[in-house]
Amino acid sequence: MKKGLKRLGIVCIVLATAAAAAFAAVFVLAKQKRIFINRWFVDEKNSTIGVDVSAYQAEIDMNALKEQGIEFIYIKATEGSSLQDERFAENWENAKTAGLLSSAYHFFSYDSEGRTQAENFIKTAGTDLKGRLLPAVDVEYYGDKEQNPPAKEDVVRELHIYLDMLEEAYGVKPVIYTRADLYDTYLKGEFDEYKKWMSSLYTPLSWNYRDDWYIWQYLNRGELEGYSGGERYIDLNVLNKEKNLEELIAGAG
Repeated sequence: MKKGLKRLGIVCIVLATAAAAAFAAVFVLAKQKRIFINRWFVDEKNSTIGVDVSAYQAEIDMNALKEQGIEFIYIKATEGSSLQDERFAENWENAKTAGLLSSAYHFFSYDSEGRTQAENFIKTAGTDLKGRLLPAVDVEYYGDKEQNPPAKEDVVRELHIYLDMLEEAYGVKPVIYTRADLYDTYLKGEFDEYKKWMSSLYTPLSWNYRDDWYIWQYLNRGELEGYSGGERYIDLNVLNKEKNLEELIAGAG
């Protein structure tokens, strides 16, 4: 009897050690951005899930997205001071026709003025946000910017100009999309009054970000039915369970 219990104890220790080692390996691989684990932490069936799209997804069937449980969508409108997404007008109209809660986002450039970027977005997206979500601005690294980051004072100044112009045009504060490290470097303490849409693709957001957030982009390798002719994957987002989607509708609250 004692020998049996001893063997059982040894087996339990071995299994626990193996499980701990496996978890540690998964953690390390996720931190190294080699595997995606966020779907283990997001209850997709009981959460408010949305997507963000651009011309990369090519032709999009908004009704098909709705049928798969997608409740909101952010559509790329512009980038920098002169680029307009070639699919924006089509996606913008189709989302409205399908009754899919939507809005537009702008990819912020560190290489042009906030003023001209705002003008580009407003001209492209128009000024009627009735029934739409708050507009968003995507603030992230691109090209060699992570290796050669722009000066904080320049980013803060031009982003403030951009956001102020949008608030004047729409009467609402836009949502800021970013990721935790960039938030800590440029945004924390400077844009606290803006709702945050945070990206953490490889590990749960709570592992590297502690401040308030509304949307978490948890996967950029989602696969859904309803888009064809372009990118295989689609970005997936989840609404904070402590927030209401209505809080993100222009004119609400």
